Amino acid sequence: MNSQKSKADSIIFRRPELKDASGIHNLIKRSPPLDVNSLYCYLLLCDHFRNTCIVAEKDRKVIGFIAAYLPPTKLDTLFVWQVVVAKPLRNRSLATKMLNKLLQSTPVLYIETTVTPSNDASMRFFRAFAHAREATLLSAAGYARDLFGKNSHEEELLLRLGPFDGGNQTIKGDIL
Repeated sequence: MNSQKSKADSIIFRRPELKDASGIHNLIKRSPPLDVNSLYCYLLLCDHFRNTCIVAEKDRKVIGFIAAYLPPTKLDTLFVWQVVVAKPLRNRSLATKMLNKLLQSTPVLYIETTVTPSNDASMRFFRAFAHAREATLLSAAGYARDLFGKNSHEEELLLRLGPFDGGNQTIKGDIL
């Protein structure tokens, strides 16, 4: 994926670079209920997994990020780990634009993610994304609450969206 600039709002969509890790980490810290991982984790994402992640940048600041990867046993599936958009820019389809660009540049048949049942915003986002692409959305048990130890963490439901046409599927509505 080359850097792509959206003329309407001067937002650049591109692959993350090592220099972005700190900005991504800070953005996620300001975005509950997302789990904050270590800065080292975001350095690894920007380095080892940069081809399946995307940054949205405005005025040289990270305003959005999707962490994703291809699970080694499911190379036809993009697993979306985290989606974050800066609070002032939410509800402007930025997350949808980022995921569309990732899907266009990563030829997969499915998207999977895990979402806690109480995260209504994420559930709405993935439902709308599947609907706009006329894809199926299936929900199944993901990670049970007891797997998180003594932390007060909800269970994670596994969502599976697709099938997609390797990035070539027609999308309803204006997404870019």
